[in-house]
Amino acid sequence: MIKTALIGYGSAAQTFHRPFINAASGLRLDAIVSSKPGLPAASYADTQSLLENTDIELAVITTPNHTHYPLAKQCLLAGKHVVLEKPMTLTHAEGEELYALARANGVLLTVYHNRRLDGDYLTVQKLLRDKRLGTIRTFRSHWDRYRPAIRQRWREDGSPGSGIWYDLAPHMLDQTLQLFGMPEALEARIRALRPGSRSPDYAHVQLHYPECEIILHTSPYSAAPTARYVIEGDAATFVKYGLDPQEAQLKSGMNPQDPAFGKEAPEQYGILYHGDGTQETIPTERGRFSDYYTNLAAAIRGETAPAIRETEALAVMRLLELATDSAAQGKTLQIT
Repeated sequence: MIKTALIGYGSAAQTFHRPFINAASGLRLDAIVSSKPGLPAASYADTQSLLENTDIELAVITTPNHTHYPLAKQCLLAGKHVVLEKPMTLTHAEGEELYALARANGVLLTVYHNRRLDGDYLTVQKLLRDKRLGTIRTFRSHWDRYRPAIRQRWREDGSPGSGIWYDLAPHMLDQTLQLFGMPEALEARIRALRPGSRSPDYAHVQLHYPECEIILHTSPYSAAPTARYVIEGDAATFVKYGLDPQEAQLKSGMNPQDPAFGKEAPEQYGILYHGDGTQETIPTERGRFSDYYTNLAAAIRGETAPAIRETEALAVMRLLELATDSAAQGKTLQIT
């Protein structure tokens, strides 16, 4: 069994990591770095205590974004495999340094881009792979919420790496890069819309490709339903409402091994609108967050490659930075 530790035990660790570590064959949760009482594994006050007093092999870092780089560096230098919550770091350069450290110490470093395993994204991926829409001309990915009130938490406190762009964009960018590769240029508007907000809570980013335009958008004022995906091709258009159900299922306490886990209700299925005026309901693929840790355990054992490759993780970091720069400068930036 691969002895695993969670560094940080907030909502991300409890919702998105612990259930899948427990469910994955070959992984065992041995330790947690947290000051919370009543933890489901041995607890340690800080990462140094964990490294000095355990023989854990894998460290899963779920702490605030600005701590990812120093904590990952500490664990890699100690010869531990590392999973970083997204975003992996605050800068592309920090990400490059961590991957170099992992190679030098003979350990695995990867990022938790679990949203590649959303059922709606897997459905989009299949539609594009099968060329059901023809040549894609526009692709709109919305992750809108109704959260007009500012909450007291590190994601909204103005600290480095806080705000909606570094929260949701790593997933949206990773999905886009998987489908379309690196764009030629981008332009971004990233700002705080809510009065008194100390961190960005709105983002509208346009990615320019030779044959299509892509928009990534998130707003805190979306009280009405908005489409998660609108994809226009020269043969058909696909429209999908609603978010992947896995997060809600996890928060409700559903076990990832439940036969119903990851399945979406039929009323949430997307619609493919054909150019001849007909339409077709497209059943949503089953979401598979569990695959992430199944793959990771096999990769640590040397049986396969990690699902998230170094080049892919670093490409996300590059676009995160470029979009931030574009918003600050108020102009389109070329990607070379």
